[in-house]
Amino acid sequence: MVQARAVRVHENGGPEVLKLEDVDVRAPGAGEVLIRQTAIGLNFIDTYIRTGLYPTKLPVTPGFEGAGVIESVGDGVEGLSVGDRVAYPTITGAYATHVCDVASKVVPIPDGVADEDAAALMMKGMTAWMLLFEIKRVMPGDTLLVWAAAGGVGSIVVRWAKALGANVIGVVSTEEKAARVRENGADHVLLQSADIPAEVKALTGGKGVDISIDGVGKDSAMASLNSLRPRGLFITYGNASGPVDPIPPAILNQRGSLMMTRPGLFHFINTPESLARAANAVFGALKVGAIKADIGQRYKLEDIAQAHIDLESRKTVGSTIIQP
Repeated sequence: MVQARAVRVHENGGPEVLKLEDVDVRAPGAGEVLIRQTAIGLNFIDTYIRTGLYPTKLPVTPGFEGAGVIESVGDGVEGLSVGDRVAYPTITGAYATHVCDVASKVVPIPDGVADEDAAALMMKGMTAWMLLFEIKRVMPGDTLLVWAAAGGVGSIVVRWAKALGANVIGVVSTEEKAARVRENGADHVLLQSADIPAEVKALTGGKGVDISIDGVGKDSAMASLNSLRPRGLFITYGNASGPVDPIPPAILNQRGSLMMTRPGLFHFINTPESLARAANAVFGALKVGAIKADIGQRYKLEDIAQAHIDLESRKTVGSTIIQP
């Protein structure tokens, strides 16, 4: 056992239910590694665990994304050793000083990549990879509407899509965020308070966009659909404003045979091979400058409640790191 500190949720609710406690972390069993964490990523899915939107057995330690140093390895682990720097996007219980899980869930951090950058790019960078490559490969000349374009995923999507030769229209909530998205290379930036479909049609000569990449959810779903060209693709991947209301299939037909999908990253990296492929794509894009970690703020583990408050009130920009 290793003495550690972890954030625990004993009942679903607001940020006040996040409690920092002393815990014991087990020694690694066969095929497992024990990681002393150096950086933890903050994601909207963490708030869904806290509130119960995604039902989970309680008590639970939230968090899925982080980076650190291997302190010990179990029997049968190959290719990883004590002292190696690693990162991961799918280990449950990341809000802690130490985590222990199967070695197949971690990837080595390349030389020259900081732990914080690796932690910031695991779930968010791989989500961007999924959105731009795995659902429908974005091609040069495609026009994308990217909601929450100044957020953790959105800021990566904007940069990567521009590197792929796409035209990008970002949607943000404030002028301050709009300036940040322009710096990331977006061709146009719209405020969410505007009539987005009308603005999009004006920018695209009445055609609409090829793909709407929407992490906002409930508040933006119909605007996404109404901004698409005929046979356009609506990718709804997050619930920042709440889950999307049911959309009758007939609406997709009425608006020009639209397509809609609700992907989850875990289904795209559920084997060691697919996880390695995603990591190689993300670290490769980072190396050539197509993306960056874009860390906008940092919080200490004991300030996790404030981090959730700021995330849910859309005060954060780029990626957020929790310092264990």
